[in-house]
Amino acid sequence: MRLSRLVLPLLLAIASPAVADDTADFLKPDNWEGLKELWTIKDGTVVGFTGKDGIKSNTFLVSKQMYGDFEMSFQVRLKDGVGNSGIQIRSKVLNKEKFVVGGPQADMGQQYWGSLYGEQFGGMMKASEAAKVKKVVKTKEFNDYGIRCVGKKVTIKINGETMVDGEFEKMPADGVIAFQAHAGPGMEVTFKNIKFSKIASK
Repeated sequence: MRLSRLVLPLLLAIASPAVADDTADFLKPDNWEGLKELWTIKDGTVVGFTGKDGIKSNTFLVSKQMYGDFEMSFQVRLKDGVGNSGIQIRSKVLNKEKFVVGGPQADMGQQYWGSLYGEQFGGMMKASEAAKVKKVVKTKEFNDYGIRCVGKKVTIKINGETMVDGEFEKMPADGVIAFQAHAGPGMEVTFKNIKFSKIASK
């Protein structure tokens, strides 16, 4: 059967989950909480800076909203290639005073760029290929980073290259999203040109 030019796009739209641009709501400063001395949100850019002495334990800028299926893209840079960061997805706040978070994390830094790591959630869930990290990541520059989470499936891309793409049975149904400031020497991480969309269930 031959479908008309009008009918086919309509059928495709019905079959696909609805995606809307929720960036403005996602990035509202009052949607976020964390240690104020470490984080700034301004003009759609999130910066985490741990000072010259660094910090003793991982801490996060945490969303107040809970999220299930979503996709997001942004550019991220670890200043001078120093330090480690990441974005928690479908995670849980473990310590509200210190903003400690546990759950799956889209990782950034060293050989871990693009990996899916379980922060206080059982350790590495899926490591990205070392050779691909070396080839794709611009260590001291901004990198295009994408995360898509639908059901149990997580896809992580860096500079257009797929680093992780698979189903993970232990993925929670929903949870907070959180930006990481990593323990250790002083570091600065910048997330800019952030785009975020919730994906409606079928």
